[in-house]
Amino acid sequence: MTTLEPPVVARPTAGLSRLVDRHASALPTAAAVGILALLLVGAQVYFGNFLTPRNLSALLLDHAYLIILAVGMTLVILTGGIDLSVGSVLAFTGILGARMLASGLSPAVVVPVMILGGAAIGLMIGVLVQYFDVQPFIASLAGLFLARGLAFVVSLQSVKVQSSSILWLQSTRFGVGDWYITPTGIIAVVVLAAGAFTLAYTRFGRTVYAIGGDEQSARLMGLDVARTRVLVYVVSGACSGLGGLVLTAYSGAGYPRNGIGTELDVIAAVVIGGTLLSGGVGYVLGSLVGVLVYGTIKTIISFKGAEQSWTQITIGMLLLVFIVIQQVIVVRSARRR
Repeated sequence: MTTLEPPVVARPTAGLSRLVDRHASALPTAAAVGILALLLVGAQVYFGNFLTPRNLSALLLDHAYLIILAVGMTLVILTGGIDLSVGSVLAFTGILGARMLASGLSPAVVVPVMILGGAAIGLMIGVLVQYFDVQPFIASLAGLFLARGLAFVVSLQSVKVQSSSILWLQSTRFGVGDWYITPTGIIAVVVLAAGAFTLAYTRFGRTVYAIGGDEQSARLMGLDVARTRVLVYVVSGACSGLGGLVLTAYSGAGYPRNGIGTELDVIAAVVIGGTLLSGGVGYVLGSLVGVLVYGTIKTIISFKGAEQSWTQITIGMLLLVFIVIQQVIVVRSARRR
């Protein structure tokens, strides 16, 4: 007599587990979006006047330079590298540009010099990493000291910007109702869109992901690993130069001590936005979310009238949480292999 086996019923938890595994790389970014939404809603409930067009517009524009830096940093971290020089390059290009403008040079000359100056330091770091086998931490640390030293060589004091063309970037507002955006905000959005498009739809972007995922496999596929790795540092340096321009326009002056600690803020924003420090997984738009989380926390603390040190404490706790999430993702991915 034959017996019929009971039908196998798929467990909901198994299906959920497979779904989580399939989209594991997007989990940190999704978590960052959720945290941003909770922060915004919670602030609105607590303060009653937080989610206004003016506040939300300012949230983007006050951190336009940070968004630009985050785009370059995302590319670097996706390859498994790091760039600690971005804050110092920001200061160097900012004070260099302000000094050149004060000497009477045209903005048409100054702006390209600022961007190219940042790109040159990025090129130096990329060459050290790729061709001299220097660890990215050490190579970019050298770039940090070099750029900061050059900033102090240019000027020990703040240099005010008088150029109407540069100040126009921040003083001009294009508005719809109570919403507004400045040219500096438009620059940040354009850089963000260019970074997202490059990673998603170009050979360079696919190579960046491949290097971070498995460099040896990328070489075996015939991808130009050396050129791409150097180029991501050049792009990061150029973004730092452009960020120096945006911050100079925002503050109306160049200052050699600008950007101290900014590299840590950028790295934190990129990691909170879902880019794995080990490389190979992440999104430029996720880095935007990370910057907005950072900016929202900073704004909430300002509204509350508390010490700004609480911004660093809160970001530090969030960073720990996201690093744990990343480690879980890495372990699960290793098990599936």
